[in-house]
Amino acid sequence: MQLTFYGVRGSIPTPGKDFVRYGGNTACVHVATDDGTDVIFDAGTGIRQLGGVLIKKTTPIHLLLTHNHWDHIQGFPFFAPIYQKDRQINITPGQTTLPEHDQILRQMQGSVFPVPSSALLSKIEITPLPEETEQWNIGAAALSRLPMNHPGKGSAYAIVADGIKVVYMTDNELYPPYRKETDFLSFVDFARDADLIIHDAQYMLSDMPAKSGWGHSVAEEAVKLAMACNAKRLALYSHDPERTDDDIDAVVAHCHRFIDAAESPLEMMAAAEGLSVNFA
Repeated sequence: MQLTFYGVRGSIPTPGKDFVRYGGNTACVHVATDDGTDVIFDAGTGIRQLGGVLIKKTTPIHLLLTHNHWDHIQGFPFFAPIYQKDRQINITPGQTTLPEHDQILRQMQGSVFPVPSSALLSKIEITPLPEETEQWNIGAAALSRLPMNHPGKGSAYAIVADGIKVVYMTDNELYPPYRKETDFLSFVDFARDADLIIHDAQYMLSDMPAKSGWGHSVAEEAVKLAMACNAKRLALYSHDPERTDDDIDAVVAHCHRFIDAAESPLEMMAAAEGLSVNFA
């Protein structure tokens, strides 16, 4: 399995000289399994660059969406394979409160985008899973999902393939002021013994309480989750659009103090565009 980050920013793209090292594109992560299966988590602006890689292939693409907020679907109209004749693109929508499963296509309608989804040459299939579905397979990969804590709800995902477990859990508020969809211990069980957890770390304690309830986690809470579930590695994700490269370095240094204090073997990093993790 190989995993590559194509978009790591939360809320809105952030171009500029202060956002170069970690990148300014919004959410998109690509997983390539050893049997050639391509799984994508989210379709933020980062998916545009990924399209330039996958356009060279003809095999099916599997896109799993956490939810329909703009920063998770806004790159889809610029994803080259959707214009590729007969390319099979399978989309699994997130577990959103409003079941707007085709929102990723409807964003291309009317006066919002010049190319309507009806003009696309690819074969796009949107397949909502029954609400009770917790596990399913894509090729040799085993997938599972769990409702996340976010306004409008959504899905966290785990993928197990090639002896590796990766958990993608972004736009997730571990301790929300509203009714929880999933509690902390359930997240621990879901991500237990993961080789890599990619978790929302958009906020710091200094951002609270102003942003409590906005659907994102404090970075040190993500660290505590990763340590509680005995994960090997943690990637801090969904970087706040106001946070520069230097600011993210400071977040990483702050979180390392918690890991050191706990004498934990957890490896931690901040997700960055273009960073690939090869688990072989």
